[in-house]
Amino acid sequence: MMAASIFPEYPPQTTIDQQEFLLSSIKNWSVLNGLATRPSPTFVPTEVDSSGSLATTAPVTFFPSLFPRNCFDEARFIQQAYNQLYAAIARDRTWLKEIVEELIEVDDFIARLWNVHLEVEKDGYVQDLSLGLFRSDYMVHQDVDDTTARPTIKQVEFNTMASSFGGLSTKVSELHSIGNLTLGLRAAHIAYGPSKSNPPHPLCILFVVQDTETNIFDQLFLSVTLESTHQIPTFRLPFTRTLDHTVVSESAHRTLIYTPPHSPLTAYEVTLLYFRAGYSPTEYTSPTAWQARLHLERSAAIKCPSILTHLAGSKKIQQELATPDSPHLARFLSSRVSADVIERIRSTFVTIYPLDHSEAGKTAVALATDAEKAVDYVLKPQREGGGNNIYGARIPAFLRELGDDRRKWRGHILMELIKPPALRNSILRNGKVKSGEVIGELGIYGVCLWRNGKADERGWEDEGEVLENWEAGFLLRTKGRESEEGGVAAGFGAVDSPCLVDL
Repeated sequence: MMAASIFPEYPPQTTIDQQEFLLSSIKNWSVLNGLATRPSPTFVPTEVDSSGSLATTAPVTFFPSLFPRNCFDEARFIQQAYNQLYAAIARDRTWLKEIVEELIEVDDFIARLWNVHLEVEKDGYVQDLSLGLFRSDYMVHQDVDDTTARPTIKQVEFNTMASSFGGLSTKVSELHSIGNLTLGLRAAHIAYGPSKSNPPHPLCILFVVQDTETNIFDQLFLSVTLESTHQIPTFRLPFTRTLDHTVVSESAHRTLIYTPPHSPLTAYEVTLLYFRAGYSPTEYTSPTAWQARLHLERSAAIKCPSILTHLAGSKKIQQELATPDSPHLARFLSSRVSADVIERIRSTFVTIYPLDHSEAGKTAVALATDAEKAVDYVLKPQREGGGNNIYGARIPAFLRELGDDRRKWRGHILMELIKPPALRNSILRNGKVKSGEVIGELGIYGVCLWRNGKADERGWEDEGEVLENWEAGFLLRTKGRESEEGGVAAGFGAVDSPCLVDL
């Protein structure tokens, strides 16, 4: 459901000649400046581009979209506190264990990720540092019953892994008129310290990527900046080739050594693993894939994210924080930020319910199985990436398909739908332009480097500490109103930039 428009008339009316000029300018500028992706097989068949040589303009809007300034400023202001929150969650293994154990019976992927953590824990973690390149996603919410109320931001989700388009977001802002994320990667690289190998190896950062990556240019903005500006060797390792090109040393340090296949005479010690793959169950199609993830997690390389930070990004965590009367937000943040900031974070939550046997869960089941009430909600599984959510009227039928086994229901959360104000724009995707009503989703990036803390002989575990923490820019993704998902890389939305307005 979309609220009435709160914005002035926008975008401007254009003639056919002006539209053709804009289209030509966008396509040319995008290719010239790297605002591009590899074309999907649905746009350019594999047999036409079997070598993966072609590039096409990234999905992009014709005009920057109107966005309330107060919402934009608020989202950026609270990002550092959100970084603190999720760093604290990832460090609290006891609480994470309680949450994950609720999901193990109903979500095999979460269970396997947790097993990787347990296997590493048996041998002991050799790396005490973790890096988070986070992105908190919001939509503007307008009270449909009070059109005079000031718009607010409501959180869609918090991404702890594969927070993509940080590179392209800088380019689309240039089109409509990188450094912070690369500074985070650089900070972790420096924090790793000198080589722990004997004799010492040269150091590098390793991007763990998918075999076929359409979003490669976004990632290259980061890696090229690391190499050209910061002189840090950076390599791309397909997740499926992990065991072919890396080894973990048998020393107490368990250093991760990478040998580039194109330069086999030089071995590098990996300071940082930046995961842009490994977040979806479809990437773990064999035992070898799980062996590769365990292999990397055991090593001394700093992970972005670590397996525990990956788990902290599950929708169940978001639900635990946002369920009415939840005490967890204050518990994690009361010693780190002011009470005012905690309440400002809480105000970004919409109501989220579990689908379990609790009182909140019983309320959720009643809402989700009622066709008239379900239209105001979205059903989400514990998954990263787009294309996994069930919306509105489709929810009751989906739950019926799951059957009477309520364990399967517990693998989902029920989230109140956000009501964005009406807005119009035009989107270029796969060479075609579509115009009409759109919905924007603002992502705020955050960088956080922290020390996890260690247990002593009595089993006590210190809280660790945050070493670096900053807000690192933004990404506006826009989709057609008829589209339920907003992920650009997943094939739904388009990159955009905000035109801030005072309301």
